[in-house]
This record gives sequence, C-alpha cells and structure tokens, in this order.
Amino acid sequence: MPESPTDSDEAAKFTAEVERIRGSGQLGRGTQMQRLFEFLVACQAQARVPKELEIAVDGFGRGADFDVAQDATVRVTVHKLRRRLEEFYRDEGAAAPHRLVLPRGEYRLTLENAAVPDPPAPEESRAPSPRERLAWIAATVLAVVCIALVTVLLRRPDVDERVARVRESPLWAPLLDDSLPIQLVLGDYYIFGEPDQAGDVHRLIRDFNVNSRQDLEQRFIADPQLAAHYADLNLGYLPTSSAQALREVLPVVTAAGKHVTLTLASELDPSTVKTTHVIYIGYLSALGMLEEMVFGGSRYAFGGSYDELIDGETGKMWVSDAGEPHSGTERYTDYAYVASVTGPGDVRHLIIAGTRDTGLMQAAENLAAPDAVRELARGKPDWRSFEALYEVHGVNGVNVESRLLGVDSTHAARPGP
Repeated sequence: MPESPTDSDEAAKFTAEVERIRGSGQLGRGTQMQRLFEFLVACQAQARVPKELEIAVDGFGRGADFDVAQDATVRVTVHKLRRRLEEFYRDEGAAAPHRLVLPRGEYRLTLENAAVPDPPAPEESRAPSPRERLAWIAATVLAVVCIALVTVLLRRPDVDERVARVRESPLWAPLLDDSLPIQLVLGDYYIFGEPDQAGDVHRLIRDFNVNSRQDLEQRFIADPQLAAHYADLNLGYLPTSSAQALREVLPVVTAAGKHVTLTLASELDPSTVKTTHVIYIGYLSALGMLEEMVFGGSRYAFGGSYDELIDGETGKMWVSDAGEPHSGTERYTDYAYVASVTGPGDVRHLIIAGTRDTGLMQAAENLAAPDAVRELARGKPDWRSFEALYEVHGVNGVNVESRLLGVDSTHAARPGP
C-alpha cells in the first residue's frame, strides 16, 4: 500500500527520492513535466491535493479561463510524468528502497515501498508465465474458432444483408470488386531472446526497431557482437484481440469470393505491398514495415510511446490509458485508427488498428457495420486516401462505446516499401 510521508521519517524518505529524481535529469530543465513535478512536490509539502484547473493555472501559468474539458494538457503531462517515473525506477533507480509514484486518477505524489514489482517495460518482456502461454495459445484457438463461426454466420440472412451493405460501400467495393488478390496481415510482435551462460534463454525481448527476422539479421550485421548476446527464436506474439477483429472483417472479405491469404506482419514480403490489396489488422505499434507508409503522410505522429498520438495540425495529444491497471468496473480510454492508403497502380491498403486491444476491436467493428461506415461517409473522405480516429471507452476488456474524432482526406499516397 502507498505510504503517506506524514511523520518526519517518511518526510525524509520522500525528500530523498525527490532529490534523486531532480539529480537524475530525467525530467529535463524548464519542461512542462519538470514544472508539474515541482508543483506536486510543493503541494505535498502543504498536505494538499490540487485540482486539474489549479495545476493548469498555478503550475503551468495558464489563464483562469482554461477549459479542462477541451484541453488535455494537464492529463497528458501527468501521464508522461507517471511513465517517466516508472522508467527511472526501472533503470537508474532500480536499487532504491522507496520510489515516488503518481497514483492513477490522482494529482499527487506518494511514496511507495520498492517491494511492489514494476510493470515490465514495453520493449523488454520477462519470460512468459504459464498463464501468458495459455493466452498465446488461446489467440490461435480463437482464430480457428472465429473462422468456423464465420462459416455459420454467413448462412444467416440478417448477416448476409449486413455484409452486402458493407461490401457495396465506397470503402470496401474497390478492394473487393477487382481482380487483385487480398492479403490479410495480422500485426504481431517479433520476439528474440537473451541466453544465459549455459545457453538457455532466460529473457524474451521486444524491440520496436526489430519487427522481423530480417530486421534482427540486419542488427547483427551492423553490430556482430550482438549475435553472441541475443538469439533468434523466430517467435512472435499475437494479441487475442486480433482474432476478435478478424471475426468482424472476414465475413466482408470472404463474401466477395476473391483469393484471400493470411500472414503475419513480421513475415510480410515487401513485394506484396506493391501487387496486392493489403488489409492490416493489429496494434499501431505492430505495423512494422507498413508504419512509414501509413504515417508518412498522416496528420498524426506518435509521442513518447505508441500509446500517444499527436495531432500535427492542432497540437492536441491523444493518450490511451488502456495499458494501465484498472478495476473490473473502471472505464478507460483507448483509440481506434482506420485508414486507406494508395499504392502503385490500383493497389489499396486498408488499415484497421488500435493503440491497444479495445481500440483494435472497435476499429474492426466500425468498418464491418453499415451505420459506422455511413458515419465515415458523412466526413466526405477521399476513400482512396483517408484516415479516421476514434476515441473508445472500455470496461474490463470490452469496448462499450466509441466517438469519431475526425476524418481526414489529406493522407498522402505513399509508395510501398
């Protein structure tokens, strides 16, 4: 449980951690994150917990007319500070007996015993537990079950009618009505290992710059010494939400009677992108070689992590908190992203993605639902080249509602890799 530094001993521990953070330089100098940290430290000394508006006005120097409902500056900065503190205690401050934390949903710093385990870093995973191995197996089982369910669902008249309306839309028709094949690409995480002295792999590693066996080989060529420290396991991780998203999309795609193949993003052949319609289903962080093609002309860019999307036109930041711990009844926010990108000739690529599971499931549901496709159409997109962002609310792993934040038709056409 968090400890409140109320007595002199706890206050001394709190102050010591504050100084450790300051001395590390992790927060920078003159940054908004550093100003937030100092403001919260001052509030802790006064034994008070500030409101969001107080932080904006007194901490960031905003005017009294600051609208917390329209401007997420405080929430975004709190999110970034929380992540930076976690990174500090995972790396430089790993040996600290105590640590400063920003409890989720609160604007205060607390002192916590270091015995509480850190969450694993996104790019470095611990060896999977039996429960996690079962989850990976469940993803494969779910995919098989979903394909079987599609066979049954396609026989139902109401589903036939819904699928027909969706596939005849200007979003889907160009992909389904020509002679080009379709490649379904599931976004996966390529995993490699770190062996111990006995040669046994004791840690699994995810590096966002290594998205395939070819990427890892190039890393070894650039730095041959790494080959002695890391092992290519030819292993990938596929989120279970990919199977659920696939269930939504498959009826639309297979109803056309076209030749459809399925592959993983880590195994995608670059030449395929130039000759085949690609439909990507997965996390934004798992796009791999498709990332540059999709975001090269986008109005959005990633922030400090793949959970943060920055609108290049407005400067607004959208931050998913779906990856943080939640109670079974607590609502959280995720983001769904869909886009169409043109390739050479008549090739089109459709991106169905989310920052996390909830967003991915919602993205697939929206593109397979006639009403949601009509909502996209009201934004008057250029169907060959557009992108749309949705805010999604989830509870206990279920996407319960979504809101279309915007449709943009300036997404530039980019050649394939």
